[in-house]
Order: sequence, then structure tokens, then C-alpha cells
Amino acid sequence: MPIAQRFTTRVAASSLVAAAAFALVGVQAAGQTATAATPQKAAATVDCTAANTKLTVDKVSRPINTLLLTATNTGTKPCNLYGAPYLAAGAGAGAQAPVPWLDSSKPQAVVTLAPGESGYAGIGTSSPDGYEGHIAKTLGVDFSNKNLNGSLGKGATLPLPNGGVYFNSANFVTYWQSDVYDALFG
Repeated sequence: MPIAQRFTTRVAASSLVAAAAFALVGVQAAGQTATAATPQKAAATVDCTAANTKLTVDKVSRPINTLLLTATNTGTKPCNLYGAPYLAAGAGAGAQAPVPWLDSSKPQAVVTLAPGESGYAGIGTSSPDGYEGHIAKTLGVDFSNKNLNGSLGKGATLPLPNGGVYFNSANFVTYWQSDVYDALFG
């Protein structure tokens, strides 16, 4: 076979391989475009409130003078925990003397709880640097709204462990966290 004919045959074969590869890529790209163009329906979320969320408060051994507030989604849809809980030590839900939010605990995103999942907030009750302390027997808890400027729905009043907990002016509450460690030590 002459060299020119072999060269032409190889070029033709290479062209066929390249055309087949481009056709395959085009088919795959068309399939991906069609898939990407089809909207995926996201699971609808609702706000976490006392109506769809169970709240508990427990004393922890470490860090000292700390409580753990747990919110568990008891509903059938995922729910969002916004900001931090509004708390009032020694008063019921809706009280006007809230425990301040700990700014350094602000998470990167809203905590979303699937049904059965829990979110957490750490509550610092007192410190030697604080003053004007009192024993609180209950904790008023209200859920924050999306804009972080008020509460959602009806709150809850929880009994505090051991018949009462000492709070002073150094108290704080963390933002909602998806992990216990972040709520207590983050």
C-alpha cells in the first residue's frame, strides 16, 4: 500500500473516532442538560415551634454552670431553628427579661431538623464575674422568627433541674447548633 494511501486511511479512521467521541459527548451533554433543566422538588420546611418541637433542659457536668437545651422535631416535615432561643430564667414563656445570645456562637447557616432530629443550645447560668444572682425554678423558652426580631407562636415553660438553678448577670444562651459539642464548647 502506498504511503499516501495509508496516511489517508489513518486520517479517515482518526476522523471517524473523533466524530464518534464528539457524538457521544454530545449525547451525554444533552442528557445532562435535560436532567439539569428538570426542577427537583425540595422537601418543604416549616418553622420549629412549640407545636412541632419537644423541648428539654438538662444539667451537664462540663462545662460547669451550664445547661443543655434540646429541641427535637416531633412533626412530619423538616423544621428550621432560627437564631437562638429567647429565654427567661425564673419566668414563663413570653417574659420580658431575656437571657442574652452569645454572639460568638453564631453558626454559618440555619439549623434544619428532619423529623426526629434534635438541635441544641448551651445555657451559661452564672460566672464569678456576674452579680445580682437568683435561683430560678423554671425557664421560659420562645422560638425566634426568621428575621431574629421576635418570637414564633406560643412558647414553653420548662422546669429546671434539681428544683432550681442559680443564674446571675453573666448568663447567656448560644445560637441553635446541630451538634451537642458545638452548643456546649463551640
